[in-house]
Amino acid sequence: MVRRYVVAPQGRRGRYPDIGSALRAAAGRRGPARVEIEPGRYEECLTVRGEVELAALGAPGSVLVTPPRGTVLEAAGSVVVRGLELVGREADVVDLRAGALVLDRVAVRAHDGVCLHARHGTAATLTDCSFRYGRVLFTGATGSVRGCRFTDAADNAVAVIKGGRLELRDSRFEDSRIHGVRVSDAWAEVTGCELTGTGRAAVCADTRAELTLADCVISAVQAEGVLFTGQSRGLMRGCRVSDAEHGVAATTGSDPVVRSCVFTDCRDTGINVPDAGRGTFEDCEVRDAGTVAVFVTRGGAPSVTDCRIVGGHVGVAVLDRSRGRFSRIDARRLTSVALRVREGSKAVFEDVRVEACAAGLETLGDSDTAAELTGGWFQDCELGSVGSCGTSRVTVRGVTTRRGLVGFSAIEESQLSLHDCEVAEMSLGVLAIGSSTLVARNLSVTGPDGPGLGSTDSAFVDVAGSRFADCGHAAVSVQGMSSGRLVDCSVTGAPGGTAVQHNGRVDVVSLDSSLRVAKEFAEPPAPPPPPVINHYNAPVFYGAVHNCQFAWGNASVNQQQTRQDGAGS
Repeated sequence: MVRRYVVAPQGRRGRYPDIGSALRAAAGRRGPARVEIEPGRYEECLTVRGEVELAALGAPGSVLVTPPRGTVLEAAGSVVVRGLELVGREADVVDLRAGALVLDRVAVRAHDGVCLHARHGTAATLTDCSFRYGRVLFTGATGSVRGCRFTDAADNAVAVIKGGRLELRDSRFEDSRIHGVRVSDAWAEVTGCELTGTGRAAVCADTRAELTLADCVISAVQAEGVLFTGQSRGLMRGCRVSDAEHGVAATTGSDPVVRSCVFTDCRDTGINVPDAGRGTFEDCEVRDAGTVAVFVTRGGAPSVTDCRIVGGHVGVAVLDRSRGRFSRIDARRLTSVALRVREGSKAVFEDVRVEACAAGLETLGDSDTAAELTGGWFQDCELGSVGSCGTSRVTVRGVTTRRGLVGFSAIEESQLSLHDCEVAEMSLGVLAIGSSTLVARNLSVTGPDGPGLGSTDSAFVDVAGSRFADCGHAAVSVQGMSSGRLVDCSVTGAPGGTAVQHNGRVDVVSLDSSLRVAKEFAEPPAPPPPPVINHYNAPVFYGAVHNCQFAWGNASVNQQQTRQDGAGS
C-alpha cells in the first residue's frame, strides 16, 4: 500500500511544512510513499531513498525547489518526480547514485553544474522534461529520453559515456556550446530529434562509440552536423542537415553507414572523410555545398553509392593519398569540376552522370594518382568531360560525352586509356598534348567543330578500331613531334575533307576512308648551341687557335692594335 504525504509551504494542519520532513516521515514508516507538494518555493536539498514519488499538486513548474547551493535532489532506490522545477547552483542538480529515477514533466536548471548525473549501474527515464544550462550525463548508466528540451547547455547537452546506453527520441536541442549529443565509448539510439545552434558537432560519436541516428533534423551548426571519430560505428538514416560546416564526417578509423540523408547549404563539405576515415554512404543528396560535396583526404576510403549532387563548387574530390569507390553518382550544375582525383589518390567511378558542370573528371598528380571510370554520361561540361594531367593515369570504359570544349584530353605526361567510348557535338573530340600517352579502342567521335583526334608536342597516340564522322578540317590531326599509330580506323565526312593530317611520325594502318590523307614531314629540331665554357685559371686548348689574344693572372689588361702602316692606335 502506498502511503500519501502532503506538503504545503505554510505547514497547514495535516500538512508537512517542507518536503524534507515529509521524506523523513516516509523513511520512518518504510514501504512505498507518495509525497504530494502544493505550489510554492522550497529552498531545500532533498535526499530520497527507497520507493518514493514526488508530485506537484499544481501545474508543471508550480513547485520550485531551489536551495542556495548544493545538490537539489539526491536519489537512490526507485524514485519518481512529476511536475517539479529544480534549480541548482555549484553542484549536480539531480544526482542518481543508485537504482532508477523517473522524471516526468520536470524542469531542471543548472547554474555552473550538471542538470542530471546518472551514475554507473543506474537507470534514468526522462519524459517531457526541460533542461537548461547544464548537461545530462549518463556515466555507465542506462537512459531513456522522450519529448524533452535541452537549451543553452554550457557543455554537451546530453553525454553518454563509459559503457552507458541511451535511447533518445522526439527531443529538441538548442544552442549547446559544444555538442548536442555526445556518445563516447558507449551506445546510443537517437530518433526524431531536432538540433540547432551547437558550437561544435551537433551529434558526436567518439572512442569506439555505437550510434544510431534516424529521422533527425540538424541546422545552424558551427562544425559538423554529425561526427563519427575515434573508430566509432553506427547508422545514420533519413536525416537532414543544413547550414553546417560539414554535413557528416567520418574520421580516424570510423566506419558508419549513412543512408537516405540530405545535406543542404553546408558551408564547406556535405560528406567529409579525412584522416583514414571510412564509411558507406548510400542514397544521399548534397545540395549547394560551399567547397566540395563529397571530400576524401589524408587516407580516407569511403564507398559512395546513389549520391545526388546539385549545385555548389566541386562534386567529389579525392586528395592526399586517399581512395574510394563511387557508384551511380549524379552531379549537376557545379561551378567547377564534378569529379577530382589528385595527389597520389586512387578512385573508382561507376555509372556516373554529369550535366552542366564546368568540367567532368580531372586527375592531377604523380604516377600513383589513378582513376577508373566505367559507364557514364557527361553532358554540357563547358571545359571538358574527362582530362588527365601531371603523370596521373586514367582508364575510361563505356562513357559518352556530349557538348562542351573537349571530350577526352591527356596533358603533360599523363596516360589516358579509352575503351568503347563516344564523343558527340564537342568543339574537340580527343586531345593529347605535352608528353602524354593516349590509347583508344573502339572510340566513336561524331560532329566536333575541330579535329576528332588532335595530338601535338611530343604526345603518343595509339588508336585502333575507332570511327570519326563529320569532323572539322581534319578528322585526325597529328602535329609537332607527336607520334603513334592508327589501326583499323574509319573516317567519314564531307567530300574533299581531310581524313588524317599528320607529321609523318604516325603509322596509318588500314584506314577506311574516301577522304584524303595529308602528310607534312616534321623538321627535326635544330641542334642546341655549343656550350660556353669559362676557364678562370688557365686556358685549355683542344685544337689549333688563330688570331686570338689571351690574358690571365692580371688585375688589368691594356690592349693595343697596330694598323698596317705601323702607327699605333
